Amino acid sequence: MTESSTTLIQFLLEKRHKGEIDRDLTTLVHSVATACKAIANNLKNGALADVLGSLESENVQGETQKKLDVIANDIFIKRVECSGVLAAMVSEELDEIQEIPERFPKGPYVILFDPLDGSSNIDINVSVGTIFSILKLEDVPSEITYETVLKAGSQQIAAGYALYGPSTMLFLTAGNGVDGFTFDGSIGEFRHTHSDIKIPADTAEFSINASRMRFWPKAIRTYVDECIAGEDGPRGKDFNMRWVASMVAEVHRVLLRGGVFMYPVDSKNASAGGKLRLFYEANPMAMIVEQAGGLATNGQARILDIEPEDPHQRVGTILGSKNEIEYISKLVKSQS
Repeated sequence: MTESSTTLIQFLLEKRHKGEIDRDLTTLVHSVATACKAIANNLKNGALADVLGSLESENVQGETQKKLDVIANDIFIKRVECSGVLAAMVSEELDEIQEIPERFPKGPYVILFDPLDGSSNIDINVSVGTIFSILKLEDVPSEITYETVLKAGSQQIAAGYALYGPSTMLFLTAGNGVDGFTFDGSIGEFRHTHSDIKIPADTAEFSINASRMRFWPKAIRTYVDECIAGEDGPRGKDFNMRWVASMVAEVHRVLLRGGVFMYPVDSKNASAGGKLRLFYEANPMAMIVEQAGGLATNGQARILDIEPEDPHQRVGTILGSKNEIEYISKLVKSQS
């Protein structure tokens, strides 16, 4: 971990001067950061601004929307659509591609995002976040459809997330490692605080929703049983179990101190393909984790190699410390 007076825009300009990112991507990431600052500002007021609670509406996923889901989605769109570098936007909350208004210039990039991950935690003031994935189109058609953006995660140009907790943080990869930024309210900017993050290859911590144990496949149950057995079991060491119900918070912990995050395909969610969305959650987080030296799999294959078939496709997700993910993958293959 490092502390620096370098701001996000200074960091991005330095990357641009090195030829690691182009001008348009610099502009887009800065716009995303602005959106995240605005979302954080709305979140911090909570009940004071009457933004807590649920609406009567559902999103395209069939989930009841929180007030802040809708607010965060609107904020993100308004702050990013004017960047002048986008061909389209794709939100987890919408059932159609969000076109760029005619009054704004267009560009080659597409951004896919979950405006408020972990929104079930909003009303109890537990950390939530924003997740985003960025694609670049070689040829921009006059009309953008879902077929235009149905690309494997390995084709992402950049990915990142914002964490809204005791401090607001932004973590980003553009294919050259992972860096983190912390919002400094005194200057209104994100400052570079975490450089070239590396996830420890070994861990003694895992995260899973244990209430779904009765639905787990055999290999996941075996793995968790081994961990719970601790130093008296086959692993020969004690493990800690965590669960926040916010993917951003879970992956953030893995990124900074190692660990395993699991939301596998189980007997209850198998018909849907899993729980987490490939485009808005699994792909961007898999890119971040791999860029930090970890691994991300659906249990059978690398997440970033999955060829998408549907814009709201769901997948099993197991990611984190390299050696532990390899161990879990071997269990899955041996017990399938």
